[in-house]
Formats: sequence, C-alpha cells, structure tokens
Amino acid sequence: MVINKPIVGVSALIFVLAAGGVYYLRSRNAPLPPAPVAAVTPEPAPAADPGVSHPLPKAGDNAAASGPVPALAESDSPLLDALAQVSSTDAVKQFLAPQDVIRKMVVTIDNLPRQKVAVEKRPTNPIAGSFIATGDEIHGTLDQRNFERYKPMVAVISHMDMKQLGAVYIHYYPLFQESYQNLGYPNGYFNDRLVEVIDSLLAAPEPKAPIELVRPNVMYTYADATLEARPAGQKLLIRMGPENAKAVKAKLTELRSVIATGALKH
Repeated sequence: MVINKPIVGVSALIFVLAAGGVYYLRSRNAPLPPAPVAAVTPEPAPAADPGVSHPLPKAGDNAAASGPVPALAESDSPLLDALAQVSSTDAVKQFLAPQDVIRKMVVTIDNLPRQKVAVEKRPTNPIAGSFIATGDEIHGTLDQRNFERYKPMVAVISHMDMKQLGAVYIHYYPLFQESYQNLGYPNGYFNDRLVEVIDSLLAAPEPKAPIELVRPNVMYTYADATLEARPAGQKLLIRMGPENAKAVKAKLTELRSVIATGALKH
C-alpha cells in the first residue's frame, strides 16, 4: 500500500464501484494513449471459445441498456446516462470522471490485482477528506476515522441493483473488450479478467485493528510485510475498514454471479 500523508485517495473496485469507487495510488506508468479520433463501430463481443472461462450471458430487457452501442470515442455520455439510471445522476457526477470512462475503467480494473494503479488513469473523482494516521512521523496506526470517508460511496454501492448494472455492462461490453485488446491483450477476453479481479478482491484479508503503519519515505505503508505485499485492490478494501469492505464484497459477489453465471433476469 502507498498512502500519501495529505490524500491521494483511493479508488475503484471494478465496474461495480464505477458509480462510487475511488482509488488513487501513485504510479510511474505512462499516461493513457489518446482516444481515437475517428468513430469506429465496435465489433460484437467475441463468441465464447475454449479459451474463454466466463462467457457473457445474453442481456435482458433493461431501459438503461438499450439502443445501439456507440463508438468507444463517443461512449462517455451514453454510458454515464445509463449508470445514472442504475444509481443516480448526482452519484455519477460526484464519483465518476466525465471523460474516457471505459478506457480508464479497463486500465484500473486490469491493475487492481497488481501493486499500483496510476492516479492519472483513475475513472473516478477524489474521495472527500484527508488520510489520518495516529502516531508520529515515522510510525502510526490506521485511524478508524478514515472509514467514515468511504461511507457515502459504500451507501451508493449498497443500493445498486447488480442485475441492472450487469445489463449495462453487457450492453457496452464490445467497448470494454475493444479497450482491453487495445491495452495490449489482442487475444484476451475482458470478462474473464473482470471475474479474476473480483475474485482477487474477495480474497482480501480482514486484519484486526489497530493496523500498524510505517513511513520510510514520504508515504505511509503497512508495517506488516504480508499486508504490504497484497494487491492494490485488496489493500484498498483493508483501508476502507471492515464494515465497508464487507458491504463492498457482498456487492462484488452479486456482480460476479451476474456476469459469470448469467443471472440477469429477475
């Protein structure tokens, strides 16, 4: 984990948290490549083959996921409108960045099982408030007041219908697949990666308080080397606090069921 003393916030618990997540760990990765200028009609999601572990289910009827799929470069507005129907317009404006939404989601999702996620590639806006560590400039503990900062976002997530969110994801899936292949996985299947990331997040431990921190340089890290070695997404869940993490994991489990088993119809 890398924690800025002021706040570099934290973000994103994959697509389910897209309407409310915030994850910003610094990285030296290069910025996103520029979005394509010419609108290109995306190809349909590739048919399942022996190399696909979690083929997408067919989309059901859903008002938020209807109509033609736009080109990737023109997808921000219709996708944000669709997500607003699943949560609310206010939540989308509060938590989501307005540009390059799908491309940033794909980059962030792909990086959550890794050690770092680039701040410039986040799909979300910074979470309110500042990080608080109790202790001195070298040693400290994770202050439980930090958990309060995540409650508004977790409240939005907790009230979202994962079947409706899954329907939006499946409707726009050709663009997620296109963006994933553009990221350097020409033979990859994004839904498999998403399920893999969800499973990684669900495996996050639940350490007991107090959680010890050290600050060898500018940023705090977990004093426990086994926690510090955990993937970035898991460390975010730890930082959110046990109650928030439990609520998020419950929603991730619901979303996994929708996108991995075809549980779309009510």
